[in-house]
Amino acid sequence: MSDEAMAAVLASRDDEVQVLGVFDAANKKEAALELRRLGEAVHFLANASVLGYDVRSAIIFHGVAGAPNLRAKQCEQLWAKHGALLVKSDCSS
Repeated sequence: MSDEAMAAVLASRDDEVQVLGVFDAANKKEAALELRRLGEAVHFLANASVLGYDVRSAIIFHGVAGAPNLRAKQCEQLWAKHGALLVKSDCSS
């Protein structure tokens, strides 16, 4: 993932997004996830495997024009580089 793409995600971290394709291994079914902020969704997908979720098919749909949807591997890269900045709200600055 390019630095430019990462910066675009960071800038839109407060946008509401939809996460699909997360499988709850404990309950053996697709997890029903509510809409959430982009930064929180990235954080969740980056760490979901240690919480018992299979995210191989997971995708974050977000409305940033021209931006690709995010997969779990990209979320891991974003979380490794930007960490807590993703979950910090612009409102709390």
